[in-house]
Order: sequence, then C-alpha cells, then structure tokens
Amino acid sequence: MAEEMSPDKIEVDGKTLNLENYVQEHEELLKENANLKASRKKAIRRYRREEELKPFQAELLKLQQFLEARQRRMIILFEGRDAAGKGGTIRRVTRYMNEKHYRVVALGKPTEEQKTQWYYQKYVSQFPRAGEIVLFDRSWYNRAMVERVFNFCSEKEYYDFMRGVVGFERDLVRQDTILVKLYFSVTKDEQARRFERRRTDPLRQWKLSEVDLQAQDRWDDFTNMKYEMLKRTHTVDAPWTVVRSNNKHLARLNAIKTILNSAPCELYDTSLDFALDENIIVSGSRELEKMEVERVRSGKISA
Repeated sequence: MAEEMSPDKIEVDGKTLNLENYVQEHEELLKENANLKASRKKAIRRYRREEELKPFQAELLKLQQFLEARQRRMIILFEGRDAAGKGGTIRRVTRYMNEKHYRVVALGKPTEEQKTQWYYQKYVSQFPRAGEIVLFDRSWYNRAMVERVFNFCSEKEYYDFMRGVVGFERDLVRQDTILVKLYFSVTKDEQARRFERRRTDPLRQWKLSEVDLQAQDRWDDFTNMKYEMLKRTHTVDAPWTVVRSNNKHLARLNAIKTILNSAPCELYDTSLDFALDENIIVSGSRELEKMEVERVRSGKISA
C-alpha cells in the first residue's frame, strides 16, 4: 500500500515539496511576472513618447540652420517652480542639436565679485553669438522669484530689477535677438510627489536642494511673486508663455513647438502639426486673468 502523503506536502515532477513554501514561491513568481509586465508597459510608453518628440527635435536642427544662415541669435529662458520639469525639457530640446551652435547656461550663486557688478553682467557675458542658441536654466528672473521670496536681495534691488527688465528685454529684441520666455507651472500636489521621489531615489537625490525643501511651505509666496512677475514683465516685445507641466511629456512636446513657432523658419516640414495644446500652453496674459479671477473668488491666488 502506497505511503499516504502528509497534507502539508505536495508532489511536483516526482519531487515532494512543502506546500507552504510552494505557495509562497508561486506568489513571488506571480508578483515578479506582474512587475515585469508593468516595466515592459512603462518602457513601451516611454519609447512611444520619445518617438513622438523626434520629428520636432529634427525641426530644431532646421531652426539652428535658419539662425546660422540668417545670423540671428536666440535666447530661451526656462523659469518656473522647483521640480516643474525645466531640466528634463532642456535635455529633450538639445538632445539631437548641433552642439557647436547651442549652449545651456545654469549659473550658480553669485560670487563676491559678481555681487559688486551690474546685475545683468553675468548673464550678458553668456549671451549668444550670431547663429547660436543659449538656453538659460533659470535666468535673471531669479531676482523676481527665488531671491525675492528668500530675501536674497534687498527691496531696492528687487524694485530696480522690476523697473528695468522690460527695457532691457525690449532692447535685446530690438537688436534682433529672438527671446523666448517659458514659465513651467506645476500643481502643489504634483510638486510634492516629485520631491518625494527625489528624496527616495538615490539617482535623483542630488536634485533636492535646501530651497526645494522649503518650496512647499513657501508655495503662496512663490505664487504671489509669479503674479507680480507676469503682471510687470509680460509685454508685447517679450511675452511669457506658461507651460502646464504636470504631464511631463506633453509639456516637453509643446515647449519644443513653442520654440519652433518663435522663428519664421521656412525650412520646417509643413506636414507636421505645430499647433499648441491650449490645455498645456497658456499665454502670460491669460494666466494673469486666471490668477486674478481666483484672487477675487477665494481671496488668494492659486497656481
């Protein structure tokens, strides 16, 4: 008579296994398989998004050719809240560009010598030559936002900047520089989620600065400074374009289209759709209207 098997045992392929261990291993395999499927879907989604950008990244090369042929200069400002997606967008804009004809400028804290100079001097020294694009990862508008919120500048320095910047930019444009001002706008909850990811991901922890750690607490202060900045510096000569960046991919795609649309380049592929998504791209004037309505409705400004 065959020996009766214990109820906590199971026979698989002629081997006797502990039932509890077998179930545990099976569950672990199911989890691993689910994770692999999720990773595959994520990789496919990322691949498709990057592929969607490529036709417009190719047009950026034509923009470079246009600027070089016409001996035009272009300055692109990337401003916005911390973790709003400026850096990722800059990487997508420049990924396939001819590196001989563009530069990314990300200036740190001013040196003691720079503190004694004309405020714009360190920025002007980085301006493009003819046929070149310079992308500023934060710009002279530091004075209107971060420096003002954290009292890194005096009240006089702030008001002097706000009075002078419109004329400064008007002169740039008058002298044949194409100036593109992008403000990346993210919601408070999404910013908090991105900060948490930076905090827990060792590959992103370097992005988390002391200022970032205070950004959520100072949310309303930044909002008020954004409102003042748009109100005083959104002009016909140098308008602001607000990029809603909760969806990083759509923000990147539409920011690239905005840059392409800023130059009258006859080399572009007319079969492409250069239209902007109005849910992602908002003019500075429309953003101001929205903020003013919110201020009346709730007593404070949002976004």
